[in-house]
Amino acid sequence: MTDRERSHTRREFLGVSVAVPAAFVIGTVSEAGAQAPKITPTPACGDDGPVTPAQTEGPYFKPSSPRRASLLEPDMAGTRIVVQGRVLTTGCTPIPRALVDFWQADAEGRYDNVGFRLRGHQFTDEAGHYRLETIVPGLYPGRTRHVHVKVQAPNQSVLHDPALLPR
Repeated sequence: MTDRERSHTRREFLGVSVAVPAAFVIGTVSEAGAQAPKITPTPACGDDGPVTPAQTEGPYFKPSSPRRASLLEPDMAGTRIVVQGRVLTTGCTPIPRALVDFWQADAEGRYDNVGFRLRGHQFTDEAGHYRLETIVPGLYPGRTRHVHVKVQAPNQSVLHDPALLPR
């Protein structure tokens, strides 16, 4: 397998005619269950594919995940992938130092609810870029394969779980 086959682009990762615009799409339900304001997607940021539909926030979020750019562990089963992109404002400007928190199921569709396996956070660079090394998540009953994401710009509210969808 070549490096290119192992390192998928964000568009390939999202696949199946579902794409997230360059800015994250937010869900419409906050942690407390109150309706969050809807933000119009920004297709002018360079991604003209369809917008990922909003869903309720995914289960199993744990605060205080470790800071890391790779969720991989030695001998971890699953197909390795790289998820990368940018966090942008609705005006298409980069958001530096945005907190991006990821969590997902393992290759068998199981979440680690005791430790922090396949969980972590990082901060975007000055151009709003993030890059995460992980695996394709296994099937979880009732949902397609997905990676949960929470994003928080400095001194702003958390944008909830748009759930990136791999092929």
